[in-house]
Amino acid sequence: MKTETLEGISLPVALVVDDEPLIRMDTADIIAGAGYHVVEAASADEALQFIESHAALALLFTDVNTGGSVNGFELARRVTELWPEIHVIVASGERLPAEGDIPDDVQFIRKPFSAQTVLQMLQERRGRR
Repeated sequence: MKTETLEGISLPVALVVDDEPLIRMDTADIIAGAGYHVVEAASADEALQFIESHAALALLFTDVNTGGSVNGFELARRVTELWPEIHVIVASGERLPAEGDIPDDVQFIRKPFSAQTVLQMLQERRGRR
């Protein structure tokens, strides 16, 4: 992940985490289309490093198989514990979350997903706040 400064950015900031570059880029494009400034990370470790230094994050969208020292379920748990204001979405095409895998306020989306599905999830969440 390249170092990024967020000074002067008025859009909400989203972090997309996926170890597959093409999927990560496609997801980032979808979320940018919803009005977010998107930062990409290739692993959970990169994501945690970014979040620790950029507290203004509004959205974390992570795959379960992120690479790094933890998976996407654990990343979601850590983020909701330490930064409960961050909206978290976990995605996977291989694993469904079992009871206790993710906190109750974390959303799950099954891969492959459509841009429409992601945009609808984001709109619903904004409507609840």
